[in-house]
Amino acid sequence: MEMSLIKETFSQISPSEFFYRNRDLAGFSNPTRSLYTSVREFVENALDACDQKKILPDIHLSIKAVDPEQPDPKSYILSVKDNGPGIEPKHVPLAFGTVLYGSKFGLKQARGMFGLGATMAILYGQITTNKPVTVRSCADGKTQDEFVMLLDIQKNKPIIQKHTTKEASKTGLSVSIVLEGDYSKAGTKIRDYVSQTSLITPYASITFEDPSGEKFHFPRIVKEMPPPPTIIKPHPHGIDVETIRRMIVDTHYQIPIVDNNMITKVRSELGLQKKNLNSKGILERAQKKWSGLSRSVRTVIAIMSFLNLDFDGLGKIRIDDLDIANKKLSYWNFGESKSHVIELDPESPYYKQLANTVQGDTLHSFLTKRFQRVGPTTADKFCEFAKLKPEKRIGSMTNEELVRLADALQKFEEFLSPDPSCLAPLGEEPLSKGIMKFFNPEFAAVIQRSASAYSGFPFIIEMGIAYGGDIPPAGLKVYRFANRIPLLYDEGSDVVLKVINEMDWSRYKVKGDPPLVIASHICSTRIPYKTVGKENVADRPEIERELKNALQFLARKLTVHMSRQGMADMAKKRANLYSKYIPLIAQFVTELSGNKKEPNYKQLIKKGSEIEEQQI
Repeated sequence: MEMSLIKETFSQISPSEFFYRNRDLAGFSNPTRSLYTSVREFVENALDACDQKKILPDIHLSIKAVDPEQPDPKSYILSVKDNGPGIEPKHVPLAFGTVLYGSKFGLKQARGMFGLGATMAILYGQITTNKPVTVRSCADGKTQDEFVMLLDIQKNKPIIQKHTTKEASKTGLSVSIVLEGDYSKAGTKIRDYVSQTSLITPYASITFEDPSGEKFHFPRIVKEMPPPPTIIKPHPHGIDVETIRRMIVDTHYQIPIVDNNMITKVRSELGLQKKNLNSKGILERAQKKWSGLSRSVRTVIAIMSFLNLDFDGLGKIRIDDLDIANKKLSYWNFGESKSHVIELDPESPYYKQLANTVQGDTLHSFLTKRFQRVGPTTADKFCEFAKLKPEKRIGSMTNEELVRLADALQKFEEFLSPDPSCLAPLGEEPLSKGIMKFFNPEFAAVIQRSASAYSGFPFIIEMGIAYGGDIPPAGLKVYRFANRIPLLYDEGSDVVLKVINEMDWSRYKVKGDPPLVIASHICSTRIPYKTVGKENVADRPEIERELKNALQFLARKLTVHMSRQGMADMAKKRANLYSKYIPLIAQFVTELSGNKKEPNYKQLIKKGSEIEEQQI
């Protein structure tokens, strides 16, 4: 029986092709959600840019229908303009025309993740309307560059249709796309998003113009900005095998390119700018100055030793490969136009220099240099715990050893807790001012919990509670925020809702449909979102615990207020009884005694009220 072989073809697709095929993952599932997500991405990028440069944000958002007479879903022009630092012209095409190009790969708190969303919005606009993105940027306060671009999906690169410049007077960036959207369904969510952003970013001024031309302006509430987040090294508990592999690639020292600049550097460090020596003389000179030579120069000297080269010979070769496992060095000789492979002598004093160059740091050095809060003593204890030699070169580790290393990093309990200095919580005072301005309640309280961590990622919980005043008695309303982003979708499965719903509110004198609001803010270098759409937070036990502690603290504060309010209401009722019956009693007593003048009962009522107030 003949069997036919089916040949499978494997092909690599670009990141933009991948996200085009899987756009539902990133929150671009339909015209309603896509319009909302695009607004979010552009506004968040603008706020992040201003935060980084400590510029009080001034954000202008507008949504206009291309043809207002058309029914939804239809084409809309979405524009977001900011007063941030702008982007240098050379970076604009890549920043807005390439998926996964950006500055968000460091470990720090930021609203967006990986700079992905803005390009996804541009990509969605292009595939639904075939219209380009227009980006206007001024980074120097003098010249504004305007780019009109499309994104080449297959090649993941920008196609610039037009680039013009004109004079400008201040820095900033504006992005404008045409996309298919359904504002009739998304409008309420977008208005909520803008208003809630003004609550959690009270130092920003935000203006929104909707398709009907109506303007919603949210002025700045506070003029002080929280400090911007900083970039930190990763914590060992947040590391897996793949991350270690990437870090190892970064720690490898590259074989330096031997060009005229490199030869000049070698001569300079050896003090041989004008003097020519043979190979033996150069090596003797290098030995005398070895401790003061840079790593790259030491590596070049090692290569010269194995190839028996002087400076003239060094200028005629190119190092192609250093295979330490097989102890071989490959190089190209330009004079001969020929490739050579030589055996390396492991007994040579220079062999170790080359081996270390390729294999990177020792495990001990890797731990102390590449991770936060790991000192020499902790590194020693960890190596003993992991049963790995501290002097082992990280680049020479086998797959089995790397898996053991990653597993041990997760399990070792003596690492210090993650450094929270990279976080930028809003702060109790700005949050309190935002809540008072936004809700105008009769009572409000806020708390910022101390930093905690999950899986090696630091996080801080901030929470506020507001009661009464202008809040309608429609039951408890929850506002969820993560890294200063309002979360409006998928709330049913969010950890904050879980914690609030599990609370026994009757213990805190909250019953029926109270005029009650809770605002919860989680800030972290890595929010554990359940989906790429970044709308609901997973119920990690560490986060759940901190949320519960914050909520119980605020609920106790509310109980005190409710008790005082209850006592005040009772006093008011008693005062009403006094004022109603004491005049009648005074009249009756006067008639009974035969006096013509009634006693001063008003003074009695006043005295009684004062006593009630003192008791409260």
